[in-house]
Amino acid sequence: MPTVTSADGTTIAYHRAGAGPAIVFLPGAFNDSGTCAALAEQLADRYTVVRPDRRGRGDSTDALAPADSGRYDVRREIEDLDAVIAEIGGSAAVFGFSSGGILALRAAAAGSRITRLALYEPPFALGGLADHTPQRLPERLADLIARGERGAAVELMQLEGIGLPPAVVEQVKRSPIRPQLEAIAQTVVYDAAICRPPNLPTEQMARLDIETVVISSPESWPGVRSAAEALPARLARARYAEVPGGADHGIPAEATAKLLDAFLGADLTR
Repeated sequence: MPTVTSADGTTIAYHRAGAGPAIVFLPGAFNDSGTCAALAEQLADRYTVVRPDRRGRGDSTDALAPADSGRYDVRREIEDLDAVIAEIGGSAAVFGFSSGGILALRAAAAGSRITRLALYEPPFALGGLADHTPQRLPERLADLIARGERGAAVELMQLEGIGLPPAVVEQVKRSPIRPQLEAIAQTVVYDAAICRPPNLPTEQMARLDIETVVISSPESWPGVRSAAEALPARLARARYAEVPGGADHGIPAEATAKLLDAFLGADLTR
């Protein structure tokens, strides 16, 4: 995998494929560069598709030691994205999934060279998520990580950050993927910080002059779907679109690729 060095010395690894206008994929909590692989593959014959491992995941490093995860600043991940965009040509469209969508909006508001935004079910505290505001979650997660209680941090994020039912959390605890989740447990501090209350679009986001599509699926969790439906009204140049087949907050690759191609293709390839 190629890599790029971010402003604080963190190494960001990324997958790159295809040719044409660039799209960078930012995944959410408990995700790595593989999360959007199927979607990127659908677009690689027409676009340069770039899937970074966000810091602390996959082949990327992390400048923060576990004991220091509470010092996380979202500006570091914006710098990570900026380093990747600079390396691949200087500007790019960005597809943000879940909390990665909120990160993408934060980056755009901070001035990152983003040409267009596609946000798949970003979990703002809107619609059915309006009352989903766990208190001091980043601090509580950081305390668990500092004490080496990675499994407890995984479960706390699943229960309070994501809102999974306790029975599902217990099933995941006994599943083969549990060690993988614990390996990147430090990064849930980061996603919790990105979604820190009040977790609403900022004034800078609302004024963005960037064409944006907010995507959801009728088959997804009702809370994240209704939050996605409510978001475009908070942004200057956003619209809502649905894709079929996105059960349980998943990304239906083929349907989403078709939507992205329609949204991005005409203007990006002029």
